[in-house]
Amino acid sequence: MKKSERTATLAEAEKRLRERYPDSVCALKYGDDPWRLLVMSRLSAQCTDARVNEVSVELFREFPTARDMADGDIARIEELVRPCGLYRTKAKNIKDASAIVAERYGGGIPDNMEELLALPGVGRKIANLLLGDVFGEPAIVCDTHCIRICGRLGMYPETMHDATRAEMTLRALIDPAEGPDLCHRLVDFGREVCTARSPSCSSCPLSDICAHNLKAEKAAAKEKDNTSGRPTVK
Repeated sequence: MKKSERTATLAEAEKRLRERYPDSVCALKYGDDPWRLLVMSRLSAQCTDARVNEVSVELFREFPTARDMADGDIARIEELVRPCGLYRTKAKNIKDASAIVAERYGGGIPDNMEELLALPGVGRKIANLLLGDVFGEPAIVCDTHCIRICGRLGMYPETMHDATRAEMTLRALIDPAEGPDLCHRLVDFGREVCTARSPSCSSCPLSDICAHNLKAEKAAAKEKDNTSGRPTVK
């Protein structure tokens, strides 16, 4: 698929998803506190947003500010975030990042990619989420839903799972200013329709522009033709 075709496909997908999910927002319930979104986005790695939301209630009750988290007992933080998996690494990351946030940024978070990436446990996915949702900056949040769905749409090979490459590819195909909202809609769409294991292609609103589905339909038609053309075995 040529770049112009991919750009048109992604623009059409964005339009349809906007109509289907006009009010999509970040699923993490961080209460408009940038530091809490930083913490919760780190906890969400290999964990569901629903679990993170549940765990964070008690976590922020005990450690309501970056300063409190920075001064908190690491064993207690580990105990609280354990249900999110990788709890030792995550606990250390959010404690260390909170110390930097409290001491260097007065409890807020930096507003640029370079300084965000310098925080413990923060990669481009988290940094883009923070830039887009907190600061309204152009951003492409390449989580698993975004990578999977855009691969199926034909923006890049389906076998490509490199988040940074996916982000850079999408940045060249769509206005990054639309990225934050599009990525939230892709999450909703990925959970409802285009799931990882059993995508609902027959009822998908993007089926007619989806490379994955069009390829499957073509293969099915070819198989049908081959089968119907075989001589009957008596």
